[in-house]
Amino acid sequence: MRIVFTQVDAFADAAFHGNPAAVMPLARWLDDAMLLAIAEENNLAETAFIIPSDGGEADFELRWFTPAAEVALCGHATLASGHVVLAADPTRERVRFATRQAGVLEVARDGSGYAMALPAWAPHAKPLPAIAAALGADPAGESLWHDKGYAVVVLEDEAAVLALVPDMRALAAEGPVVAIATARGTTADVVTRVFVPAFGIDEDPVTGSAHAVIAPWWAQRLGRDAFTAYQASARGGRIGCSVAGDRVTLRGGCVTVIEGIFLLP
Repeated sequence: MRIVFTQVDAFADAAFHGNPAAVMPLARWLDDAMLLAIAEENNLAETAFIIPSDGGEADFELRWFTPAAEVALCGHATLASGHVVLAADPTRERVRFATRQAGVLEVARDGSGYAMALPAWAPHAKPLPAIAAALGADPAGESLWHDKGYAVVVLEDEAAVLALVPDMRALAAEGPVVAIATARGTTADVVTRVFVPAFGIDEDPVTGSAHAVIAPWWAQRLGRDAFTAYQASARGGRIGCSVAGDRVTLRGGCVTVIEGIFLLP
C-alpha cells in the first residue's frame, strides 16, 4: 500500500519552527495497531490520519497518534491537516473534521495563515503538588486541571517558565498527563511550555490543545477575549488565541517541509 505523506511545520511562519506533524490521507481506517506502528515509524509528535466523511457534519474524519498512543485532541496536527486539504484546493475556504473525542473541528483560511476552532476546555482549580514538583515548580503554587488529562501550573513570570528543568521520569509516572507551565509573557501576552513524557514526547514544541485549555482561563485573568501566546520550546511557536462561548480559535501559519510516499508492507 502506498500512502501519501506530507510533513508540515504547524504554528510556524518558516521551516524548522513550530511543531512538525505528518498528515496521511487514507481511503478507509486501517487497524489501530497499524496506525500506531505508522506513527511510531514517523517518530513525530503527532501523525494525523484523515479519511473522507460519509456524514453531512464534516468533510473528513480525523484521528491523531503520537509514537506511543492515540490522543483525544491535537491542535497542531489539526492545523496541519487543514493546511494540506486547503493547499490542495485553492477554491476551498474551510474544512471540517469529525473527531472521536473532541467533536467537529474547523480550519479556515485567515490571511496568510489559518484560524482553527477547537472546544474550549476550561480548567478548574485543583492542587497538583506532585506534577508541580516534577516540573520543578513550587508544589504549593496555583494549579488547574481539566478532566481530559491536562494539568496547568501557573508560575510567577516568563523567566520562571523558561528556567524549568522537569524530571521527565517523575512526570511520566503521573500517567497520561499533558503538563502545562504558563505565565504572563514579555514578547507575547502569555508564555507556555508543555511536557508529555507519558505519550513519548518530553517537551512538545507547540501544543494547540494546551491552548484550548488555558485560553478560557487566561481570557478571564487578562480581562479580554483575545490575546497572543508564545510556546517557548527550542523550536518555538506563536499562537493567536480568542475565546467565544464554548469555542477557542487559534491562529497560526503552516509550512510544508516534506512530501512523499509511505510504503506500507
